[in-house]
Amino acid sequence: MIRLLLADDEHLIRGALAALLGLEDDLAVVAEAATGPEALAMARAHRPDVAVLDLAMPGADGLAVAGALRREVPECVTLIVTGHARPGHLKRALAAGVRGFLPKTVSASRLAEIIRTVHAGNRYVDPELAADAISAGDSPLTEREAEVLELAADGAPIAEIAVRAGLAPGTVRNYLSAAATKLGAENRHTAVRLARERGWL
Repeated sequence: MIRLLLADDEHLIRGALAALLGLEDDLAVVAEAATGPEALAMARAHRPDVAVLDLAMPGADGLAVAGALRREVPECVTLIVTGHARPGHLKRALAAGVRGFLPKTVSASRLAEIIRTVHAGNRYVDPELAADAISAGDSPLTEREAEVLELAADGAPIAEIAVRAGLAPGTVRNYLSAAATKLGAENRHTAVRLARERGWL
């Protein structure tokens, strides 16, 4: 029996998925979660074999949860389902140790097959998402530039970003300027939008 954790902030989708997967003889939904932190807590408590994570969840997205599960519940294999994948999301997911990456448009029976595939030690990436990721190329941003740009996303002033990043204000300005230049953006707000559209943040 493959024990599953389902994490999706949309209750109706999560409930329907749990009911449909529960019809499979070899699958059992042992825990459900609506947020990233709740998914982590449930995984620690129930030690599932496979975690099916929504990419966009409150508190921590599916990629952050997958990275934490890799460290804290290493026996749990993760797969990401998403309604709005960006090319950069796939690369970040693979870097976080995710074994499956697929759109929410797949049927429940296909999802059950993919769960079995990743549980058996294999990987599954939706071909269309993979093609988009390859054609988009890699992020030009360094890890630090992406981090500072993420901190700037909510419109925080330079001084606040500097404190949160543990950097001097001048260094923050340099990182933001470099990120904007690499993305061809006229300011940091546009840079954030462009980086998010491509899944690099």
